[in-house]
Amino acid sequence: MSVARLRVDVQRHGANAIVTPAGELDHHTAELLREPLEACAEEPGARVVVDCSRLEFCDSTGLNVLLGARLKAEAVGGSVHLAAMGAVVARVFEITGAGAVFTVHDTLDAALAE
Repeated sequence: MSVARLRVDVQRHGANAIVTPAGELDHHTAELLREPLEACAEEPGARVVVDCSRLEFCDSTGLNVLLGARLKAEAVGGSVHLAAMGAVVARVFEITGAGAVFTVHDTLDAALAE
């Protein structure tokens, strides 16, 4: 069995932290996203944008990482935004209703412009 691979890139864009997971986000790889995402989310007043454009798959474990980061950000006056979700990833949010608790943007540029 091969472990699905996930790469996570974090960049700063003004007041925003842009977290870009690339690959498959599932129970094998969720910890690779959790640490950098929560580190950004725990900064007081943080505005974290998760660029989902390179995310090929997201299961419930990955969804829980995103939801957990959202709660941490809101606890310190920050927020987590999702941008550029592909159809496969968007479907997970649609089925679970999780899209309703996030601010979702069609593109990364739209998320940064807000």
